Amino acid sequence: MTDIEEKLAHLIRATDDLSEVVARQDREIDWLRARVQMLLEREAARREDGEGGVTFGDAPPPHY
Repeated sequence: MTDIEEKLAHLIRATDDLSEVVARQDREIDWLRARVQMLLEREAARREDGEGGVTFGDAPPPHY
């Protein structure tokens, strides 16, 4: 019986540890999603304004 109780205690501890990890990762994913959304909105606004410089692949060199 003691062996089963020890194993159960270890399993409970492992479950609690994994739950904390999953909760932390969920918060990080939410934060990253918000950052990506902000960057997408910023890029869309930059493109609408026509600011941000020239994309070098689409423009000829200045000496032409």
